[in-house]
Amino acid sequence: MGIFEFIRDNFLHVVPILVAGFIAVAIIFERAQTLFKTYTLPAKDAFFDKARELVSKGQMNEALALCQQFSGKPTAEIVKVAIERAHQPEELIMNSVELTRNKYAELIQKRTSYLATIANVATLLGLLGTIAGLIESFAAVGHADAQQKAQLLANGISTAMNATMLGLGVAVPCMIVFSFYINKANRLVAELESAGLMALDSIMVCSLNQNQNDRRVS
Repeated sequence: MGIFEFIRDNFLHVVPILVAGFIAVAIIFERAQTLFKTYTLPAKDAFFDKARELVSKGQMNEALALCQQFSGKPTAEIVKVAIERAHQPEELIMNSVELTRNKYAELIQKRTSYLATIANVATLLGLLGTIAGLIESFAAVGHADAQQKAQLLANGISTAMNATMLGLGVAVPCMIVFSFYINKANRLVAELESAGLMALDSIMVCSLNQNQNDRRVS
């Protein structure tokens, strides 16, 4: 029995697995767009170096303009929030940075874990179809003529194995993509941490330089 014939003859068993597969495809495309394009900052190291240089020199307007060039990128937004509160105490800056980091970390990790759930569900649905196919097969064999038993048993086992294969056909790609996406999400979250620390450190350097200049003047 071919896979297409199996789908046609066992549509009720197949529908849940296919629905899970379609949902997974939608999540995969949406997360690919979000993680690898919308939230990824191009030339990250160059941005960090330029932002650090501007903030350390006290050129806050120029640093804000640099962040606005990458509006919507979580890393740039973290730096922007820190710069906008550069005149506030260190603790308030840290709180604002932490709140912004948590907000974007949640958006970055959003829906990615669903792929692992879909993989598990698809595997279990395939196993359910396998068990159902075997039960139906043995029930049919029990009431069949001796000449038909071998054919019925072969067809039943084929149906059961196709159910397993279809479930794994959905589950395996989901788990592979999930591994790539969770790794990318973790890197983006770590990048947010680095951006916050870099911005805070640069603001402290700027403040220290200003204090030293004021002492020299006085």
